[in-house]
Amino acid sequence: MKYFDRLHPLPAFVYFLMILLLTMFTSHPVAVGISYFSALFFCGMLLGVKKLFASLAYTLPITLLIALANPLFVHRGETILFFLNDNPVTLEAILYGVQSAFMIMAVFYWCRNYSRVMTSDKFIYLFGRILPKLSLIFSLSLAFLPKLKRKYREIDRAQKALGFYAGKSRFDKVRAKMRVLSILLTNSLESAVTTADSMRARGYGLKGRSSFALYRVTPADMAFLAATLLAGSALVVMLFFGVGDFHYYPAMSKLSWSPLFSCFVLIFALLAFLPTASEIREDLLWHRLRSKI
Repeated sequence: MKYFDRLHPLPAFVYFLMILLLTMFTSHPVAVGISYFSALFFCGMLLGVKKLFASLAYTLPITLLIALANPLFVHRGETILFFLNDNPVTLEAILYGVQSAFMIMAVFYWCRNYSRVMTSDKFIYLFGRILPKLSLIFSLSLAFLPKLKRKYREIDRAQKALGFYAGKSRFDKVRAKMRVLSILLTNSLESAVTTADSMRARGYGLKGRSSFALYRVTPADMAFLAATLLAGSALVVMLFFGVGDFHYYPAMSKLSWSPLFSCFVLIFALLAFLPTASEIREDLLWHRLRSKI
């Protein structure tokens, strides 16, 4: 079992919210790089190395595309490298595009880790009483795409078994795919209506309705929450006072390693790699216990 599978939903949600906000509002390349690689490592721990490399096969081209798009449309910066169609391509625009690309991919992988850890039942547990309708819609949305992909494969295999792909012409194949999409859409609508009627019949969202959950707060959960809030608050205060600021236009800021910035990088790295370290510790503990059997 993964460490984050046993972690209480509240510290897990607070951690992902904190790391996402810090990643989106930090423009320093060192902090963005730390966030990106820590998200990759954590994704590898959760999903496996094989799925991680499979995702890199399409995220790396997207990263390159985003990085190259910025200097093609933004011509700010004082270091002109060359001209393309009479428009200057500057070093600052290229580096800002690279930083933006890695920041977007870091947010993507943190959101992917979030969807793996924060399942729909955990989200409903946290916000079911406060925002019952919104939490239900959000949890259904998180589970919609994976469920849609699984259902599409089931319908597609059933259509192939029935012989609807027997036609060799391109038109027959397109018509068979349209039939699969039509069945998938009908099934999704019926499933949504069934889920809504089921939740209404169970009294979901009514005042005074009791609920049961397996989640219990442990001292380890409180320690993880305290470490997240302490590190996140320190980073927010540092960002508020300008520690970690980095500008690209019109001239790029210089990388200066002051003691305060070194402290910022250290705290950010500890916060970003906290899930990976927790998972590694859990694996080592599991292997040690198994060796004693």
